[in-house]
Amino acid sequence: MNRKSIERVGVTIFPAHYSGPTLGEVGEHRTIEAIMEAAPSSRNGDDAAVLNHASPNSRTVATTDMLVEGRHFKVGWSTPEEIGQKAIVQNFADIEAMGARPIAALLAVSAPRHTPVDWVRGVATGIHQRVGEYSAELVGGDLTEGDQLVLSVTAIGSLGGSRPELTLDRARPGQRVVTHGRIGWSAAGLALLERYGREQVPEKFTPLVDAHCAPRLNPGRGVVARATGATAMTDNSDGLIVDLNTIASRSGVGIDLHSADICPAPLIMEAADLLDADPWKWVLSGGEDHTLLATTAGDPPSGFRSIGRVVRGERVTIDGEEPRYGHGWVSF
Repeated sequence: MNRKSIERVGVTIFPAHYSGPTLGEVGEHRTIEAIMEAAPSSRNGDDAAVLNHASPNSRTVATTDMLVEGRHFKVGWSTPEEIGQKAIVQNFADIEAMGARPIAALLAVSAPRHTPVDWVRGVATGIHQRVGEYSAELVGGDLTEGDQLVLSVTAIGSLGGSRPELTLDRARPGQRVVTHGRIGWSAAGLALLERYGREQVPEKFTPLVDAHCAPRLNPGRGVVARATGATAMTDNSDGLIVDLNTIASRSGVGIDLHSADICPAPLIMEAADLLDADPWKWVLSGGEDHTLLATTAGDPPSGFRSIGRVVRGERVTIDGEEPRYGHGWVSF
């Protein structure tokens, strides 16, 4: 994942228009009130949130993920609303990848004292916007002072019905490999930001920058895939080859992708020409698109497209050959 190229340097500098009171000036309780005003929920505000009882024959799904300033986002590149949206999508994508429906999120924030309250309010606004697309809510969280901006989101989902969850170990030879969403767009957007900064990126490439700063995932596609017979699923967070290799390894199979079905989009090709870069690197190792990647014995589920086959073997290939790029994001 190209996030490793984002370096943290010194103290966080917030844009000048966030000139109001800071967290250190108003304190914890007023900041929490600002978050609750931006992302209202009747379940938020007590010691813990009490969720509605799950429907019969259903299970609870939970996941958590963090965004660290300077490593996963830059204040100068992204609005706080975009950062909040990104935090939700990267967590809700993991719920969707199990074939479940996201129902709630919890937010924990560690921030320096000089962080403007309006910046935190913006993050909460972005979270509220995204959870609303799923008919979910921000139901609680935590706030503490720290030397660095860190957002941690815990997502909770509901897995209904008797079909098994979409674990990584259920791909079988002969099945299709299918995907929902774009591949390589986030990495292309990051490369443009690294070269030009947010303000100087040519306007035509705004969709690529948006894909990095505030990725989107159409709600409910994971549920649809599970309902129509998908077997294994993950999301493209660490890189296409890396994430499919995880399925291949856990399932004891090989995966052969069709180059014609994953070739870089025209806009990515134009960005690559501008930056003198190889667009296939973004497609194969970029990650952070949070595109759903699944296997199925039947036709592609609604909203999905076929990109390859599950085969006998133990690795991911493209048209039977070793991928040009096989690395991706690693945390350390």
